Amino acid sequence: MARRKKGRPISGILLLDKPQGLSSNAALQTVKRLFDAQKAGHTGALDPLATGMLPLCFGEATKFSQFLLDSDKGYRVIGKLGERTDSGDSTGEVIETNSVDVSKKQLEKALESFRGDIMQVPSMFSALKHQGQPLYKYARKGIEIERDARPITVYELDLLRFENNEVELFVECSKGTYIRNIIDDLGQALGCGAHVTLLHREFVADYPIEDMVTIEQLENDREQGLSLDQHFLPIDSPILYLKSAELDHESAGYFSHGQAINYPDLNEGELIRVYSEDQEFLGIAEVDDQDMLAPKRLVVRQ
Repeated sequence: MARRKKGRPISGILLLDKPQGLSSNAALQTVKRLFDAQKAGHTGALDPLATGMLPLCFGEATKFSQFLLDSDKGYRVIGKLGERTDSGDSTGEVIETNSVDVSKKQLEKALESFRGDIMQVPSMFSALKHQGQPLYKYARKGIEIERDARPITVYELDLLRFENNEVELFVECSKGTYIRNIIDDLGQALGCGAHVTLLHREFVADYPIEDMVTIEQLENDREQGLSLDQHFLPIDSPILYLKSAELDHESAGYFSHGQAINYPDLNEGELIRVYSEDQEFLGIAEVDDQDMLAPKRLVVRQ
């Protein structure tokens, strides 16, 4: 007889305003306990130093977390010029100290090379994995792993403030961008070194900032006997940009059991959000070579 899973079988997406000092996994586990949830995962780690938007996927929403991992993100970052650290941020050891003789004009010129499509070598203090282990575990042991440069896109890189050897920037970028690397590389380009002292993720995809909640808010709601589920966003919220299809009751039943369904005006390879005629989200389909809706990720009804 199968063991009964602990916790509630709840599904939804929570926009956590992650506090400084907690790892993404520690924040996830804290929130998961508050919700007494069976299953939950986060969508792209934020460093313990970093704060801001961390979408958490619960239950069936975990099937669509990849769409959030692949989405564009926005950050506000403060870098300190004149000091380089081994981790690229203020949690690391200072490995280089230099005087700072940089004008605003020089800074703005240096920033130009970080805009658009660029190649970036991931930090050794990233969560990127090598042989099943995150790079930061090797870094803490003093082991250097060779990393290939990867293509990223920096859509916006705006200078917000430059004073007292501090540079404050707004960055909108593609998935896989390491903001610490941008600051470290900027410091190298300026000849003085730099590291991150503050990093705040302002947005992920098109999620509204006002829907973010803190751990303290969740704890207060629980103490007052309020339902924490009120903070959930729908599980289809990461994919609202995809075209949608509505199926009648009979077709919806076949689709939910894994069968491909005929549907007009489809393009092979296209991903489609699929709903019943009652607007129940059924999952994602991919249009196959027969121009049919072939189930790709199905929502299990609870």
